[in-house]
Amino acid sequence: MTLIAIDGPAGAGKTTLAAKFFAEYSVDKSVVVIHMDDLYDGWDNALNDSLTSTLAEILQAYKTASVFTLSIFNWKTKSFDSTRSFQPSEIVILEGVGAGQKIVRDAGATLYWLDIEPERGLARVLHRDGFEIESQMRSWQITQDAHFEGDATRMHADHIITSQA
Repeated sequence: MTLIAIDGPAGAGKTTLAAKFFAEYSVDKSVVVIHMDDLYDGWDNALNDSLTSTLAEILQAYKTASVFTLSIFNWKTKSFDSTRSFQPSEIVILEGVGAGQKIVRDAGATLYWLDIEPERGLARVLHRDGFEIESQMRSWQITQDAHFEGDATRMHADHIITSQA
């Protein structure tokens, strides 16, 4: 089994890279992609011990090739209001801010770090998700930067990719 983590600042292209990996690898292997956006507890409680605990559950299921079910956050209702079950897969891809944290690296993940200039990343997110979230995104950039610094995520990356678009 292979574990891949794709991390980096908002707007860097993590979801796009995960989709490319999925398309490439799923031709002849079972692949599951887990998006951190589905696991965050909203804007203010996203990168905390609860996310790390959820990642620990995912990693345990990954190691034991077990089916696991995750609660999925609904950004419109601002609540966990659905679940999604995942089958054991040959490749598990975790993508999003926090995907490459220490617990995931310690589980043997190959970590891809995507760089992007902060204002360019912000512009990409606002174009994609709507300009009404600009205030939350500016706060999120501070939160993610503190997380990355405390976790030293970029420093532990196996591959660093700089987004130009």
